Parts: sequence; C-alpha cells; structure tokens
Amino acid sequence: MRRIREVLRLRFELSRTHREISTATRLSKGAVHEYLRRALERGVTWELARELTDVELEARLFTRPDTTLPVERVPIDLDWVHREMRKKAMTLQLLWVEYRDAARHDEKTRKPYQYSQFCALYREFRGRVDVVMRQDHRAGEKAFVDYSGLQPKIVDRKTGEVIEVELYVAVLGASNYTYAEATLSQERDVFIASTARAFEYFGGVPEITVPDQLRSAVSGPERIDPEINPVFAEFAVHYGTAVIPARPRKPKDKAKVEVGVQIAQRWILMRLRKVTFFSLEDLNEAIAEQLEILNSARFRKLDGCRRSLFEQTDKLALRPLPSRRFEPSTWKKATVHIDYHVEYDHHYYSAPYALVGAKLWVRATVSTVELMLDGQRVASHARSYGPKGTYVTEPAHRPKAHQRYGAWPPERIIAWASEIGPHAGEIVAQIMKNRPHPEQGFRSCLALISDVKRYSHERVEAACRRALEHGSPTRRSVISILRNGLDRMPPDDQDQQALAPVDHDNIRGGDYYATGPTAHHHENDEEHDRHTDPRQADGHETDRYGRGLPRAAEGGAEPPTELRGEARLHGRPGVDGEGEPPPLAAAASGEADQ
Repeated sequence: MRRIREVLRLRFELSRTHREISTATRLSKGAVHEYLRRALERGVTWELARELTDVELEARLFTRPDTTLPVERVPIDLDWVHREMRKKAMTLQLLWVEYRDAARHDEKTRKPYQYSQFCALYREFRGRVDVVMRQDHRAGEKAFVDYSGLQPKIVDRKTGEVIEVELYVAVLGASNYTYAEATLSQERDVFIASTARAFEYFGGVPEITVPDQLRSAVSGPERIDPEINPVFAEFAVHYGTAVIPARPRKPKDKAKVEVGVQIAQRWILMRLRKVTFFSLEDLNEAIAEQLEILNSARFRKLDGCRRSLFEQTDKLALRPLPSRRFEPSTWKKATVHIDYHVEYDHHYYSAPYALVGAKLWVRATVSTVELMLDGQRVASHARSYGPKGTYVTEPAHRPKAHQRYGAWPPERIIAWASEIGPHAGEIVAQIMKNRPHPEQGFRSCLALISDVKRYSHERVEAACRRALEHGSPTRRSVISILRNGLDRMPPDDQDQQALAPVDHDNIRGGDYYATGPTAHHHENDEEHDRHTDPRQADGHETDRYGRGLPRAAEGGAEPPTELRGEARLHGRPGVDGEGEPPPLAAAASGEADQ
C-alpha cells in the first residue's frame, strides 16, 4: 500500500505523467494506469487517501460492490474463554460446546464458529494477551536455583532397596553456566549446603539468588512479598547476596533454571540411566563428569560454549566468596543460670558471670555455639559432643572471687546443707568437690535444695547418711532414697546388730563346725551325749534338727566339703563363726525326719 499511496501523491499532488510515476515507483505503466483508474472510479483523491488507513484504502480500491460478503458469525467472548481455561480440567472442546449451545438463542440467528476456527481465534487472542517479556541478564547479576522433578536413583548395597534422591540445579543468568548435584532431600540445611557448593563451583557470588518458593527458602508461599526462611536469610547475609524468590506457579520468573533443569535431565540423567549407583558419592562423581561435558559443549546458534561465555561475562562480575563456608544454625532462647552457664542440647556453655539471670539467644552450628545478647555476640565456644552434662567453660568468664558469684556462693550452699545435718553438708561438699570447678556444682546443689523441700530435715539427713554409706554422694541418689523410703530403714550397723548370734543352750554356734586346731571339744561328755544321735556308732551324728552330719575324723582331719565355709551361700552370716539359726524350711524338714 505504500507504493499505491505514492502513485496517488505523484499524480494528484505533483501532476506527474504515467511514465514518470512508473520510473519513480518502479511499477509497470499498466499497474500505474490500473491504480489511477480505480481511484477515479471510487472517488479516492490524495487528500482522502492521506486520512485513510491501509486497510480502509485497500477496501476502497479493491473491493467489488457485487462481491458476496462472508456469513456473519456469533462473536466469541474470548476474555471469558481465557478465564475459564485457567481452571483445572477445563478444555477448549467443552467451552466450544457451551458457546455453540448459547448461539442457538442468538437474536439475529447468526451461526456459531466451528470448533477449528474457535480454537484458532483463541490461540491468536492468547498470543496477544500472554505476552512474554524477554529478560536481559547482566553479568554476575542472577543465579537461578531449583530441583528437578525427574529424580535419580541409588541402590542400597545391603538391602537392595531403590532410593530416589533429589537433583539440585543452579544456572547463572548471563552465561547459562550450570551446576548440578544429587542430594538425599530438599531439607533446609541440605538446600543451603547445595547453594554454597554452587557458589564455590562458580567461583563467586551473584548479586541476586532466585529460588523457587520451597519451604527451605521461604517460611510460607506468598505471591507479592514472601518471608525468607530465617536461616536462609542469614546465609544470604553471609555471602552478600539478595534472595528474590520466584512467584508461585510462575515458571517464567526463573526460565533460565527451568531450561537448565530440562537440559540436566536430558544431558546427565538420561546418559546415566543404565548405570547403577550404590552411594550418593558415586552418583555425584558421575554427575560432575557429565557436567564438565555439558558446560564445554558448543552452542548450536551462538559462538562458544557455556564455559567460554562464563569466563567472558559472569566470572568477571561475580562477587568474591567469603573466607569460610556458611554453616546452618539453630537458634534457641536460654537463661544464664547462677553458675553462669546456659544449657543447649544437654551441654552447658559459659557466659560472662555479670550476665547471670539474663535472657540470651543461643546460636548453634555444627562446630560452634554462640551466645547473643541484643544482637551482639557475648561468648563463643567450640560445640561439645561429649557425654550429656558436659561443661564448656571459658576461664575469662569466671569471677575472681566467690563473693562475686551471686547470692549463693559455695560457702552459703554448704552452710545451708549443714543446717539440716552434717551428712547433708558432706553431700553438698562432695558434689562441689567432684566437679572441675566448684561453681559447676551449683546447679545440682540448687536442684537438691528445691527437691528436698517436700521432706523433713530428719528424712533428708537420713537419706544423705545412707548415700554416703553406699559411696554415692549425688543428688540423684539422695532423691531416689527419699522417694523409695529407704531413709526409714535401719542403718547397716543396726542390721548387723539385729543379726547377731543368740546365746542359748539349744543353739550351737558356728564354732561347733570349725575345723583344725581351733575346733571346739566338749568337756562334758554327758552334755555331748544328750545332743548326739544313737546312730553315732555308724560314724554319723545329727544336729538338733535331725539332719545327719558326717563326723569329723580324729586328729582334726578336714571335714567333708559340704561343711566348709566356702561351700555355703556367699554373704550369709554364720559361715565365719558368728552363728545363724537354720532356715525355717530346713527346720521343718528336720522335724519331719524325726
């Protein structure tokens, strides 16, 4: 239409001849004649042609009045179709059926579009509505991270179980330089560690990190302003990068990594599909080999490869890595106890003694435990993995004198216990003595103070005495004795006194069974005969309960084995000559024999 307009201008405004117009527009003289004839027939002048659009001018010049116009159709509400297509399980076929049924009630009796034209019109409309913005990525600006939906597998060598693992992928925006690795899960600490290794693989830190809105990156999905996971936000501060998550269900926000994941699936996973891996380490070694091939493969439509483009663009613009790798941390609120230690994971870490009673934040990583007050670090310790109850104490945190420990110095705690009794004071002193530093016994002593409030002083003193006698001077022993009522049992010396031998004519002591030169000899034969069975002529005698006993040989010969002290039950009184009445069961048996 541009040359037609030029023909009209040269003829009606400049009055040029057909030959001159043909030479200027490079049209044949016949074409120039035909355009001018149509313009004269339809009354199109140059002034009118300047006001008309190309479509309108073409309709004026080339539409024949007697031409049959196309049949008018029922218009389609394409906005309604586009909204409905966003719903789950919706199809164009169903929407066309609804449109066709509604067209039957058209007032002008127009016909509906057929299904093929219906779909073509909607595709054209969607192409105008869903306009894709081309993103231009500056060097070193963005790194996109995501997980693959297609999961690699490893096999447990012992059980043969097939375990699906995750494939983590990170892509730099400007160069498409790609990093990938396999992990056991998408948990927060695993995700952070993978991102840290990706930055190390790139050799620097991008300005912006764009993850998906998974729980490891954000506290909860949010379209406009998602809240970053606190630990991942701390990771971003450590590396000096900004975290801008992609919007939910908007893969175009991170199109680079979406394509990167697809390429990693096709280039890496499909090439390794016939290989069986028995450990995550073996799988990652194979992924690393394929990753080098991928980054070195030449582009089809561009010059160079991912690696060469990375070295020319992103590598020069990335920010430097920090001096140490970030360690995911766990935060917990804790109070500084009177012993100026705080508890974390059943271990105790010291804080400056002036902070006794203060509320601190404990920030724990795999290797360190930090104590924070108002955002400032007041103490740092190497994390302890020793037995539960282990104390980690910084000497600089200890006061110079016990008077500055607080309201309960060791002297006061021992004095409190001594008010109950000397054994209670001894228990407290032993607790203090058995710790590397006396202050570390404060916690047990103060717990003992709280525990014994429900018992009388007499019971507590008795329990402490019993704990000392058994060689267990600890708070747990004292509380166990009190709970089980063992403090009310007679002392061990009273037990021995209660079991002392009884002096009676009808009871023989242990010396009766003694052997050797110290064996007892009866001076009174008549008294001896009264307690001797007539069967003694056979070489046997019986005790007072009718049990037959072999008689010892003359001259102090050794008695049979069953009479030796070591053959008796261990720990029973009487085997060493102190005497013991026979068991009731044995007595009953003897009476039956008689």
